[in-house]
Amino acid sequence: MADLQDDLHTGTEAGGLGDLSEPLTAQAYPPEPYAPVSDPDDEPLTRAHAVLAAHPVADGYSGLPRALGRLPWYDLELGESGVDTDVPRLREGHVGALLWSLHLPETPENARGDRAVGATLEQLDLVKTVVRAHPEGLRLAYDAGQAIDARNCGRVAVLPGPAGAAALGDRLGILRSLHALGLRVLTLSGVSWAGDAGLTRFGEEVVREMNRLGVLADLSGASADTVRRTFAVSKAPALCTRSGARALRPHPANLPDDLLVELGAAGGLCMVPLTAEQTGPTVRDVADHLDHVRTVAGPQSVGLSGTYDSGTAHPLELGDPSCYPRLIAELLRRGWDEADVALLTWGNFQRVLRGAAFTARAVQQRREPSTATIAELDG
Repeated sequence: MADLQDDLHTGTEAGGLGDLSEPLTAQAYPPEPYAPVSDPDDEPLTRAHAVLAAHPVADGYSGLPRALGRLPWYDLELGESGVDTDVPRLREGHVGALLWSLHLPETPENARGDRAVGATLEQLDLVKTVVRAHPEGLRLAYDAGQAIDARNCGRVAVLPGPAGAAALGDRLGILRSLHALGLRVLTLSGVSWAGDAGLTRFGEEVVREMNRLGVLADLSGASADTVRRTFAVSKAPALCTRSGARALRPHPANLPDDLLVELGAAGGLCMVPLTAEQTGPTVRDVADHLDHVRTVAGPQSVGLSGTYDSGTAHPLELGDPSCYPRLIAELLRRGWDEADVALLTWGNFQRVLRGAAFTARAVQQRREPSTATIAELDG
């Protein structure tokens, strides 16, 4: 102890510690010049990453399965330059769930029943094969709970669908088989029972059977009469997986305001695509559509649809799924609060999935599998 005191005394005399009885002054330790932590322009982007970390993106449409079919070899977990989507970019963009499209190329042979059914089965098999080959990044999910489980395990949830209505081959038994294999979304367009004139009697029976199974109706590209009749018949909420606001851009897949109002009243979800053709060439154009749909249909009826790997051009700032934070930053600059962003990215999609499951449980209590045929109902 004496040695320590001698050292302190010596250090004081040498000017090392100074007189400890004297208060330290500002002149002894001049303040360092102020430097901002980050550029103020980066603040919305930083907030966007924080919000998306808590409320990841549920992407309503990905064409990845068909895009992968054109590649001789790929590794989505390592990264794949041949497509828009891979696991590193999904994680960078905070994507928590994806609907993987089973739509077929629009060719005359694919319009025929048996060909469409077989090709859709092949697409379903490909989805499962791809997910099994990338277990560290992807996980199949068939309902809201499984999507949350995948996210909590650090995986991106993959939900199979939408598929085209032609995949049913006009037979309800095939709908049940596709559901058993994982199909969760069906697009109601391009067939005789869901066309320009709306749903036929058989089309209405298809919707009722979808309700019983828990298969969501996708109304993007459907006629206005089909959209309205689906809202009237369906007990479950419906999706528009790739629809913006027609008031801003007159694309046939975009929804006019009157249908947006009806969609909001029916508890449906309009998932706005990130494409130059439907929503415009800049991130601000996409944000304009999101603003408009939120205003007209309501904050609980707007979602996101990347439409990556579907052969469409994207805004320069939104070229792949890693760019979602840029879009969310633009919305934060416009005054969107975290609660509305949370609904947009994750909450609204979860609500629709839960609504479909709840409806299915209720309908199964009072309705047996339908054995109706198109010949019986439509003649």
